Amino acid sequence: MHSYTEENYLKAVFNLSAIKGEANVNELSRLLEIKMPTVNSMMKRLAEKGLIVYESYKPVRLTAKGEKAAALIIRKHRLTEMFLVEKMDFGWDEVHDIAEQIEHVQSPDFFAKMDELLGFPKLDPHGSPIPDKNGKMEWTEYHKLNECKPGDTVVFKAVIHSSDDFLKFLNARQLRLGTVIKVKSVESFDGTMTVEYSKRAPEMLSQLVCDRILVAPKKK
Repeated sequence: MHSYTEENYLKAVFNLSAIKGEANVNELSRLLEIKMPTVNSMMKRLAEKGLIVYESYKPVRLTAKGEKAAALIIRKHRLTEMFLVEKMDFGWDEVHDIAEQIEHVQSPDFFAKMDELLGFPKLDPHGSPIPDKNGKMEWTEYHKLNECKPGDTVVFKAVIHSSDDFLKFLNARQLRLGTVIKVKSVESFDGTMTVEYSKRAPEMLSQLVCDRILVAPKKK
């Protein structure tokens, strides 16, 4: 069992490591809004517990033990978000802060029952994979909308950097997971895309927005 603070650090290292396989202490400090000396002190503690590999001035890596612990925290968070959306009718933009609190509940049976009631979902409301009870996660390769070309037709599969403000932005434009999007044009200057979906008038999306939308080709 790990403390509330240790769990937050493990989750942060896991999320930062998702792409590069390691996390920089400076990045952790910025993400958690905690001063560097405090972060370094926690890294030493987690290393002593065999959860991370840590050396001064070098990137941090999760050990197998640490990766499983972090994945199980993320499992609790994402299951909670799915439960709030599917069973309690919360919006996908309303669940993060609640899940942040519930993810620290130390009861595997509680989350196992939640998983069962949901029908053992593989994805959370934002399209992110939910780790299983052993911390294993099934990744699906998607690409960013801003990597598409005019004429491409794709399906909206997930979001990255799913802040409440960004999700509200998508809500206002009726852009939801599963939406079929056709790329009409791309501005060469700033990457702004004009897209069509759901029989709406063409919508212009900035490069920042398109960089946060993950898609897959529409199956014919």
